[in-house]
Amino acid sequence: MTVRSTTASQQVTPGQPPRRDSVHITPLVRLVATVVVPVYRLLGRTKFEGLENLPRTGAFVVTPNHTSEMDAMTVAMPLYQFGVNPTFLAKDSLFKVPVLGTILRRTAQVPVHRGTADSVKALSAAQKHVAGGGSVIIYPEGTLTRDPELWPMHGFPGAARLALAMEIPVIPVGHWGDEQILGRGPDPQRKRWFRPWPRKTVRVKFGPPVDLSRWAPSSAELDSLPGEQRLASIPQGKTVAATNAIMDAITELVAELRGEQPPQGRWDRRRAERR
Repeated sequence: MTVRSTTASQQVTPGQPPRRDSVHITPLVRLVATVVVPVYRLLGRTKFEGLENLPRTGAFVVTPNHTSEMDAMTVAMPLYQFGVNPTFLAKDSLFKVPVLGTILRRTAQVPVHRGTADSVKALSAAQKHVAGGGSVIIYPEGTLTRDPELWPMHGFPGAARLALAMEIPVIPVGHWGDEQILGRGPDPQRKRWFRPWPRKTVRVKFGPPVDLSRWAPSSAELDSLPGEQRLASIPQGKTVAATNAIMDAITELVAELRGEQPPQGRWDRRRAERR
């Protein structure tokens, strides 16, 4: 399995921002970006770091922390700048909604079958997407963090399972600042608030690929399996351990951006405590 220890240290021309070797961004995404990017920059001064860690070729999984309902745009903007079509997992039911479903398909979003208890079936569309060379953004936490101090919570194993089964790198992402623009209160109702002024600074940092080699099956083992069996072949224990490594990498990036030490343990939203 060659990508499990992959680094993204491809040569970049000095003074030039790193870019994807083969840029494929849907026309609708380009159109949306012409509107969204200028509006976002009215609200926040954006600073992107670590774009050189993004692979110049091949599929990969991007795993950000989740603090604000606007952080999809926060993460999408630097990926768009890099030359990657920002592709998220979206509930499959949304693809059946008139107009919205068309927009999702034309922006190359990927349906996830959240209604099933079978995580393998839930990731089937994402598997096909990365098999075709596409990259995907997956929030390991699954929802906005419930941590009272907005640190990353415990993660779900979907991103790790997909990366291990498809032999593609996981790029951790930390961001901080957008939660000051659009956020939720600490009260039980978690009421939204929007504070556009004064203008905030929003930082996004991409880390190097997470080393998942200790949990990765051999390439020969995976090559012997039909595509639909690859996801199921990864033992649950290994996906959980790999997910913890991914969450550690994300938390480290967030800590760097915040200039703080993260707390001991991660928030478990089922128990409403850190452990």
